[in-house]
Amino acid sequence: MAVRPLNTTNLITLISVAILVGTELIALALAAGWALAGLFDLGKVVEYGLMGSFTALALYGLYRFMQRAASVEPIR
Repeated sequence: MAVRPLNTTNLITLISVAILVGTELIALALAAGWALAGLFDLGKVVEYGLMGSFTALALYGLYRFMQRAASVEPIR
């Protein structure tokens, strides 16, 4: 079975989308954890826990988004 050539246009598009969407999701996750902890005066440990939990959720969301984007814009 021959390997098809790499579609660099789609690859660059997917990398660009990953950077843009990933930055927005991680910034949102960090800001949400900081804001909720500050609003309810939860302390630094809970603040970092919320930020970490929301960041993990954002990374999972980015992973799923990139899976779907790669199915629409195949690189091979």
